Amino acid sequence: MSAVKDEDPRIDGIKTKIRVVPNFPKPGIMFQDITTLLLDPKAFKDTVDLFVERYKGKNISVVAGIEARGFIFGPPIALAIGAKFVPLRKPKKLPGEVISEEYTLEYGSDRLEMHVGAVNKGERALVVDDLIATGGTLCAAMNLLERAGSEIVECACLIELPELKGRDRLHGKPLYVLVEYH
Repeated sequence: MSAVKDEDPRIDGIKTKIRVVPNFPKPGIMFQDITTLLLDPKAFKDTVDLFVERYKGKNISVVAGIEARGFIFGPPIALAIGAKFVPLRKPKKLPGEVISEEYTLEYGSDRLEMHVGAVNKGERALVVDDLIATGGTLCAAMNLLERAGSEIVECACLIELPELKGRDRLHGKPLYVLVEYH
């Protein structure tokens, strides 16, 4: 599902604040830079508000944010809907005991980690990141949370790159995006 299809008037304002940087971080990549959106308080607030409006009242107890940009949108969403925020971090960033999930990228592999005990069996979780491209990171996040006993309610991303077919890798799990770039 996509807010683009819902035609909320705030979407156009959000989309205009996302800068596309060609050939970054390597040739051929069209980097979706959200720092320009963060510099605009109205666009930033509208982004958070759209997610909050969607998830308020859905009995979500966990908002899991993927490092690093999921840390920008996840905490304000969690606070507004009365859920805890759980950071899903890159390797060796969390002290104490962690569980991890490895995943494949276009250029290699990586891993997400979460504190043991951060989520409890049966908790309803929302996974938040800034962008879905190939879907590998979101899949790893969902696997990690499900292994800990959480039920995934939905994944929420600001941006989707539909041509990379990341949505297809989610195995039917719901995905909600605000902006699609073709």
